[in-house]
Amino acid sequence: MQAYRSLLFICCAVTFGCYFSTSMRLPVVPLYARTLGITTAQIGIFNAAFFLMAGLLSLPMGAVSDRIGSKPVAATGVTILAATAFALLLCKTFGSLSLAYLLFGIGTAAFGPTMMSFVAHISPPTHLGRSYGWYTTALFCGMSLGPAVGGFMAQRTGFEPVFTFIGIALLCVLGLLAFVLPGQAFSGKKATAASGEKSPFYRLFKNRPLMACWFVALNACFGLGMFISFIPLHAQNTGLNVKQIGLVFFAQGLCNGFSRIPFGHLSDKVPRRGILVMIGMAGYIVSLAGFGTSQTLEQFLGYAVLSGCSMGLAFTSVGALIAEVVPAESRGMAMGGYNTCIYFGMMLSSACMGGIIQIIGFAYGFYLTAVVNAAAIGVFWYLYRR
Repeated sequence: MQAYRSLLFICCAVTFGCYFSTSMRLPVVPLYARTLGITTAQIGIFNAAFFLMAGLLSLPMGAVSDRIGSKPVAATGVTILAATAFALLLCKTFGSLSLAYLLFGIGTAAFGPTMMSFVAHISPPTHLGRSYGWYTTALFCGMSLGPAVGGFMAQRTGFEPVFTFIGIALLCVLGLLAFVLPGQAFSGKKATAASGEKSPFYRLFKNRPLMACWFVALNACFGLGMFISFIPLHAQNTGLNVKQIGLVFFAQGLCNGFSRIPFGHLSDKVPRRGILVMIGMAGYIVSLAGFGTSQTLEQFLGYAVLSGCSMGLAFTSVGALIAEVVPAESRGMAMGGYNTCIYFGMMLSSACMGGIIQIIGFAYGFYLTAVVNAAAIGVFWYLYRR
């Protein structure tokens, strides 16, 4: 048990550092792009480029980590992320920003699923919920502090120094990963051969509870894409400055992160994790509609807190449920598919909603996203209970 705790701590430290660094760009790059004359729809498109690449590669990267281990795949991802952060200093056009975000997507696809599968492999079955609670707390604490620090730095120093800081911080994360995280390889070859003639991909797509988890993640992250891509622009239109927008991201991410520790323990104790997923999604829908009505910093912060807590409950339960319902030799692929749904959901939101918002406005864009997620709850329950 002591070895489990030590490994989990190292995973959390590496993950915090990576997501803290990369998420510093979230409130900064859209506003930087606006100073270059890039439109709202184009900002949505280059955000979608990141989500597209991360989504396309997450499942195959998870499969690779099942074969060769998490450490080399994750280290490759962090290396790409660091190089791309420095490359942002040279990006002055829509095309160059789109290319940079494609590279960010490749690096994220290599890092995210491999670390999630590593956590599943080192955790006792009775501790899956709390392991993902602590791991995702580290992840979302990084994602909450990053935008706040990024927004503060941009307000004080301008945009370019933020990009330099991100690259240096990611190089530090790479050193921690390479020299402190132990090597780990989990091969699914023997288990796959012994389990029959069906391929691992076929068995995954026949797993109804897994499909329910993937589907609800896809739809919830359609809403998260709205938050990441368009809250900076929506909030700026209502009079918030870049530092205040960073605080909104901070509130959402902090609540999303710290709520996962108690919710992870709770999910280990309830007989059906799917009930917790539905409760969390219900609160998330309310928060999406609330962002549409928000006009003041206090309103944005209030709905950000509700959004973060609701996502903490739903996604902690989803992560543990996936690890529970798939065989150990396929966890990398299952987590890769989960990450694919996360990024595809955000990609679809960024790609589609920018143009729609230009027609119907930010408020109705958030209302529409809430309706999409309400429908997703029914589909999740239908697949999960069967």
